[in-house]
Amino acid sequence: MAQRWTTHGVELRPDSVHKRFRPDSDGDPEREWRALTLLDRHAPGLAPRPLARADGAVTMSRLPGTVLRGTELTDDRLAALARALHRLHGAVPAAEAARLPRRRWDVGESAAAVRARAGAVRGAAARRALTAGLRWLDGAQDGLCAGESSSVPVLGQADGNLANALWDGADVRLVDFEDSGRSDRPYELAETVEHVSAWAEGGLDAGAFLARFGLSPAERLRLLECRRLFALLWLVFLTADASTAARNPPGTGERQALRLLDLLDGPG
Repeated sequence: MAQRWTTHGVELRPDSVHKRFRPDSDGDPEREWRALTLLDRHAPGLAPRPLARADGAVTMSRLPGTVLRGTELTDDRLAALARALHRLHGAVPAAEAARLPRRRWDVGESAAAVRARAGAVRGAAARRALTAGLRWLDGAQDGLCAGESSSVPVLGQADGNLANALWDGADVRLVDFEDSGRSDRPYELAETVEHVSAWAEGGLDAGAFLARFGLSPAERLRLLECRRLFALLWLVFLTADASTAARNPPGTGERQALRLLDLLDGPG
């Protein structure tokens, strides 16, 4: 795990990781434990093995590797990341995934966060992009919610941060599942390519990366709409929240405004 980006208490032991959640966490330990248990059963080796859970903490096996965030995203690393996400999204049978609690930051929660924080957005470029984004969201949210209900359910990690992808020189493994739950493949992939860690530091080529997944026409349409939603959400985070802005390179908020406008104009 990457302690630079974690928001929990993480103790790295020789063969295990002890993760203590904040006292105000709302179901995070349960979500983490549930996902690790499911993946240990359906996709062993992709994520840490769950070892123990007690008193707001989860102990799991320690995985080898270094985080992808902030590194050069070479073709072999992106291929390994794509393999890991393929495996994750296909691991839990759809009937079982359908019974999971919905992931954090689903369409409804993300849209509500955008509207609640819109008034705090600062900067002329950001405000222009926000206005266009809110206009789009007003017309798109019903369709996004409908797609959420009709898509094939998968276990979603619900965190596209490349700090949660560990590269060991050959393969990528995934960590941090405290927001995980029922989702769908286009929504999860949209979060991966629109997460600020994918483009502000590493330069992930979204088009080339997404081409590795063989999406259907319907999935591609939903993917674009989901990318727009995440880009709008990140615009709000980066320009209305000082702590988020401080964790990213200077000028990231302005670049995010341009990124959102490009996505609203086309697929990017």
